[in-house]
Amino acid sequence: MNPAGLFNEDGLICVPDYGAVMENTLLPELEKHQENRTVSGLGGIPLFCSLFRAEQPVVGTVVIIHGFTENAFKYSEIIYSLLMNHFDVIAYDQRGHGRSWRAQGVTEPALTHVDHFSDYVEDLRAVCEALAPEFPRPWMCFSHSMGGAVTALYLEKYPDTFSAAAMCAPMIAPVTVGLPQGLVGSITRVICLTGGGKRAPFFMKPHVMDDFNTSHSTDRARFDWYNAKRVACREFHNDIPTYGWISEASSVTRKILRPGAPESVACPVLLSTAELDKAVRPVPQEEFITRVPKGTHILVKEARHEIFRSADKVLFPWWHQNLLFLKEAAE
Repeated sequence: MNPAGLFNEDGLICVPDYGAVMENTLLPELEKHQENRTVSGLGGIPLFCSLFRAEQPVVGTVVIIHGFTENAFKYSEIIYSLLMNHFDVIAYDQRGHGRSWRAQGVTEPALTHVDHFSDYVEDLRAVCEALAPEFPRPWMCFSHSMGGAVTALYLEKYPDTFSAAAMCAPMIAPVTVGLPQGLVGSITRVICLTGGGKRAPFFMKPHVMDDFNTSHSTDRARFDWYNAKRVACREFHNDIPTYGWISEASSVTRKILRPGAPESVACPVLLSTAELDKAVRPVPQEEFITRVPKGTHILVKEARHEIFRSADKVLFPWWHQNLLFLKEAAE
């Protein structure tokens, strides 16, 4: 799975022509190992899942839990690396995202809505329960941003599913520019109570595609490749939260950091904080991971929010550390 030296030792692309390698080598190779399936989430709603089976010997299974306005496809390079390292992979689009179910009344593809943040947690539980008979133990998870918040709440409620959790810039607390998080929550809750929960906030800009200079990525080639895919796929256009999503996200910090909650996490957790993050707050991340009994915290220098889309000099050593962590849990 490493033709012509196109990938480094961990299975990440290491040549300048990133887009060509993705299109001509990585994606075709992934398709050989991939099965797409619909799994029922909480309330029976359909969740789009991509299932990947590695070549023998398989050492375990990694569940990928993506971030806000993302999808499983965005993690194709990470999935390839995990397969190369003999992990089976489960990646799914969370409700309101990508190719999964959208709430009734949310017809604009740019909008991202959830009624209750706990719905994400119970969807993850449903995916794990549905696929547990097919995928080998031990199970680990890799999550990013909003997916990290989902993971934190899941680990606190269901401590027996995962043997390890790697968290990339998790949304223990979102950045609320110019207003305190509690005030944002109060305002949006009032709007939700008056029937505006599925509307786009008046202060949000209309749907636009990302600009690299203001994006969460520091690698231009990785940014350009996925951005072109996103432009071409209407289901990947969501980039605006509803009032309801903001209301739910504003309350997540209190839930994750409630007394005794991080202390109940049973598995080892590796939490990565991005030095240049403008999407989530670092201090709540530090509080969470210092209270997790088997927690390890690393600060990733020169990284924006999407550490997994960093320049090679940052990405390669950081991802290698994550792989070592997952491999150790699989032993």
